Amino acid sequence: MLVILGFAMIIVFMTLIMTKRLSPILALIIVPTVFGLFTGAGLGIGEMVMDAIADMSSTAALLLFAIIYFGIMIDVGLFDKLVGFILKVAGHDPVKVVMGTALLTGAVSLDGDGSTTFIVVTAAMLPIYQRLEMSPVVLTCVAGLINGTLNIVPWGGPTARASSALQIDANDIFAPMVPALAAGLLVCFVFAYFLGISERRRLAKNGVAWVDEARSGTSGSKRSDLVGAVARSSSGSNSSSGSGSGAANGGTTSATLADGDSDSLDAGSGNNSGSGSALTDTALDPNRATLRPKLFWFNLILTVAVMVMLIADLLPLPYLFMIAMVIALMVNFPNIKAQQEELASHASAIIAVVAMVMAAGVLTGIMSGTGMVDAMAEWLVAVIPSSMGPYMAVITGLLSIPMTFFMSNDAFYFGILPVLAETASHFGISAADMARASITGQPVHMQSPLVPAILLLVSLSGVELGDHHKKVLWRALIVSLVMLAVGVLIGVIAIG
Repeated sequence: MLVILGFAMIIVFMTLIMTKRLSPILALIIVPTVFGLFTGAGLGIGEMVMDAIADMSSTAALLLFAIIYFGIMIDVGLFDKLVGFILKVAGHDPVKVVMGTALLTGAVSLDGDGSTTFIVVTAAMLPIYQRLEMSPVVLTCVAGLINGTLNIVPWGGPTARASSALQIDANDIFAPMVPALAAGLLVCFVFAYFLGISERRRLAKNGVAWVDEARSGTSGSKRSDLVGAVARSSSGSNSSSGSGSGAANGGTTSATLADGDSDSLDAGSGNNSGSGSALTDTALDPNRATLRPKLFWFNLILTVAVMVMLIADLLPLPYLFMIAMVIALMVNFPNIKAQQEELASHASAIIAVVAMVMAAGVLTGIMSGTGMVDAMAEWLVAVIPSSMGPYMAVITGLLSIPMTFFMSNDAFYFGILPVLAETASHFGISAADMARASITGQPVHMQSPLVPAILLLVSLSGVELGDHHKKVLWRALIVSLVMLAVGVLIGVIAIG
């Protein structure tokens, strides 16, 4: 009965959020509560939920103060130069912007912390997506794919858990999987490229013409710009006008916007060249009152110091961001009223993320407390016929995809993997092979609503979790299967 209820709860939950019948926060609370009552847990549900929320309190604190800190850094202009550099390299080409998102995510993901990665990536890239009117779902999809794939690095979490659970060296798990990791990343970049192509076509369809200056002969510049917008007449006919300047000094591009207003964009730097700049009212509004250009170097040094201490693990992360937030707030906004206004400006983002994390505690608490997780794991192990024994590593890789999505990494690696590994040992399959197979499901795992980092990503990007899942889940599934297949082909995931 627990197995049936567990799978039914998962199906109902996913259906409700993907069809947008309920918001993720409501679904995370209501659905497990109803199914928990069906298990007969009664008022004991309250204690289960509070225990889970207590376990997640440090994560909530980390996200709360990290959001405030990086929000301050965005407001004071720390990331403006980075965004300007990316725009200079990528121009206004959606393909280059999406590929830049993938590269930036990959670089920052090497620290092994998903939350930090998504904060930095959204801070740097979201204003560019807003300026070019690109879909933020593309950003969350690419960032989620790249980060999930790189989550198998030894310091990323799952590899360390598999190492501890099976008592083998983490390097023995990761090093042989590097070719599979490379294949997974290659697939991610292919997806990113085609997502960029799709965005370019969507923008063109909506009336934004794409002009490649190098091919059109208007300039020797290799940079491409989005120019021209369409003013739709009452008859529905389209017309576009625009002229691009490829001068090295960054001439302006004149565009007639869809609403009929005229706008002027600085094609060279992406900076404001008038009150109608596309950056106005975005996080990188060049006229915002919170800019602190004279404190740029102080803020940069402070942020680098925070990142170094984060990687060195010198302080608990929530406390580290508390201290960093206080320093940033006092230096950049010495006036108490200004401090209060700055904190209040980030209230909506804070509430959304922390509420989502606390709501996720309801799902994890009830699934664990009622025994659903254990029952589902035992059932899956029991239904595997003995004839499939030689394929236990492959089966483990396949099971890791849905199971790490619907339960925590701790539950899978410490509760299920040891049982599967013991079964596999009877068929001559080593623990190392089982561990390698078990980490191939991480691209899908990172998209789970039980992962606080992905909740942070969609919240900061203003994306519905269901929309993110529609675009990312099938792609993440393909990446996981490619990693598993490559591991089998090169012999690091054995078939007995």
